[in-house]
Amino acid sequence: MGRMDRGKKSLYEGLPETPGVYIMKSRAGGIIYVGKASNLRRRVSSYFTRPHDSRIESLVREVARIDHRDTDTAIEALILESALIKRYMPPYNIREKDDKSFLYVVFTKEAFPRVLLVRGKDRASDDGEVYGPFVAASALRAALRILRRIFPFSDHIKEGMKGGKPCFNHQIGLCPGTCVKAIARVDYAKNIKNLKLFFRGEKKRIIRSLEADMAQYGKALQFEKAEAAKRKLFALRHIQDTALIGENIVEGGNEDMRIEGYDVSNISGTNPVGAMVVFAGGKPDKKEYRLFNIRGIMGPDDTGMMREMIERRLDNAWPLPQLILVDGGQGQANVAEAALMARGFAIPVVGIAKGADRKGNRFVGKIPKGVAEKTLIAVRDEAHRFSRAAHIRRRGNAFIPRS
Repeated sequence: MGRMDRGKKSLYEGLPETPGVYIMKSRAGGIIYVGKASNLRRRVSSYFTRPHDSRIESLVREVARIDHRDTDTAIEALILESALIKRYMPPYNIREKDDKSFLYVVFTKEAFPRVLLVRGKDRASDDGEVYGPFVAASALRAALRILRRIFPFSDHIKEGMKGGKPCFNHQIGLCPGTCVKAIARVDYAKNIKNLKLFFRGEKKRIIRSLEADMAQYGKALQFEKAEAAKRKLFALRHIQDTALIGENIVEGGNEDMRIEGYDVSNISGTNPVGAMVVFAGGKPDKKEYRLFNIRGIMGPDDTGMMREMIERRLDNAWPLPQLILVDGGQGQANVAEAALMARGFAIPVVGIAKGADRKGNRFVGKIPKGVAEKTLIAVRDEAHRFSRAAHIRRRGNAFIPRS
């Protein structure tokens, strides 16, 4: 531990290992930097225990006190960070002072408002209600994907007619169907109102509103609407997004990292078996392996089978992985991501598809830093072996005469 860290350790050793925002102050008490974290202590300690560029070293020398604000989720930390930077304009958040390249969340002025991400340089004076700027574009996009699963919204201009062709986002549950008039204006307005409240940091108010809606719908015997409110309430209370911002939890030789690999084995849709294998610290952890007899899919539908397996896996209270690997291409990766987002999980997904002429490996999705391709290939191969063996056993049992 360096000389600087020994003198500054007291600044961060009492911080919690939870999501939130850290506020660095100078000796004079002024705010000089605001940052977000999914793990406050780990993130802040990294300033003092790792080498940095001259700008960060200068910041660390000036820090005399570090305050923090806890948040329930990393998404809320992202939003709070933006609000505090906008309010205080800390000198070491220098990038935020020229916000032309940063993203804003814009709610348009329309009967069915769209929710858009707009660069600072593209903003107009009559954009509508605006939140930002947000420094981390990738984190903001990930946050909106999670929130859109809870409160679906439209991002396209055209309003369609009943019976028309729905947009792709409506088909996967991200757009409530303004394109085909599948949602009443009053119901859509509730989604937009709740999104705005979330970006204002008023999640508790949303929860109270959903609880009231659920009770009201129940009394009116509108059970479908009551169930929809209940699902939104559950998703809002159980957002799992610690992989969303700041620290890359799979970076730097994490010995405890859990990777789950998935594969489905079948012949033309018959006797399908899904397999989940687990690697911990780069090695198979066979006691954590699981098998799934696919029940809800008839006929050859590999992506549907993958979706069923992932959804059933998430219904169990097993430890969550830091990375999911699926044997397959974009289709399999998409259904895995959709199943995760539907439950508010922000876990990276990588797929491995066969390359040209079924040779080699083609990776789908972004491989997190610190994860070797050879490790992912080993996970895929083990998932394939495990599912193949289970499929052969199931197929054999199907031919055993019953007495």
